[in-house]
Amino acid sequence: MRKDKRSVLIIYTGGTIGMIKDSRGSYKPYSFQGLLEEIPELSRFGFNLASIEFEKPIDSSAISPDVWIKLADIIKENYEDHDGFVILHGTDTMAYTASALSFMLHGLSKPVILTGSQLPINMLRTDGRENLISSIEIAAAKIKGKAAVPEVCIYFEFTLCRGNRTIKRSAEHFNAFESPNLPPLAEAGITITYNNSIIRRNNGRGKLTVISALDTNIVILKIFPGMSNNVVDAVLNIQGLKGVVMETYGSGNAPLENRFLELLATAVKKGIVIVNVTQCISGNVVMERYNTGVGLLKAGVISGADLTTEAAITKLMMLFGKFNDRKKVIKYFQKDLAGELTFPASM
Repeated sequence: MRKDKRSVLIIYTGGTIGMIKDSRGSYKPYSFQGLLEEIPELSRFGFNLASIEFEKPIDSSAISPDVWIKLADIIKENYEDHDGFVILHGTDTMAYTASALSFMLHGLSKPVILTGSQLPINMLRTDGRENLISSIEIAAAKIKGKAAVPEVCIYFEFTLCRGNRTIKRSAEHFNAFESPNLPPLAEAGITITYNNSIIRRNNGRGKLTVISALDTNIVILKIFPGMSNNVVDAVLNIQGLKGVVMETYGSGNAPLENRFLELLATAVKKGIVIVNVTQCISGNVVMERYNTGVGLLKAGVISGADLTTEAAITKLMMLFGKFNDRKKVIKYFQKDLAGELTFPASM
């Protein structure tokens, strides 16, 4: 039964935030109830906090599409009972999960905030306390009666970023995540300031639906000096392969070597979709800029614009799960579906 006051559902999957140090100094999973007891401030919110915890906490390095589907289904099943959702998640694959959920939760009009920590919650200097408290506040926040940020986001170290624009930038600093090609959606200081001009709003049109068919026949091919064509050939001939996220140099450049380009062109003719994303932290792929990019264009490689690798992979998984038609995959890959990309003005 829906209560009159606001309600946030916390979904606990695992991660550093829910660990404690054992006698040997190693991190081990902590109970979710124990985690909540470390943050008595939660009782001061004045609105309802509900929780669902995975039966067995998952290290984020073990996250799989099955977990994404489970999370999406939990949100769907509890959607009408809560104003927002906070997912506690390990940091290693948080950007992948956020990207995947942004494509899977079609028609989303409520906040889904992923957060975690670099230090366990029971450590004196933990960043988990502030991350969780602010995530809950943002998940419950309303502006003129509607959700302040009705998107899938990552909150970390005073900053809220669009999930499918975010990358993990540090394994040891508290500001572990950044959104290199899009400003933050909100920043927390004395007050939480929202960047309303870039926040996407569904305005409640249509019902939430979950896209749960994901095709994992995707691979990352990172270009590097001296890469053997035998390696490229082996990757492009993986049985069942449907999509390749190719990480290239700069604005989408790769060697103008005939055999390399022939291998790419042959794969494209076989029906494999090859998308070009940059190895750079920020910037846009513009293959028309240099001959080294034009060669890829002629081979049939398509631009990933300013997509992160995490967003490119999960977007291809979703599109190949939804469509059995290569042309449709390419058509929708080059569309902005969830705020994940911006094509340069010259395109």
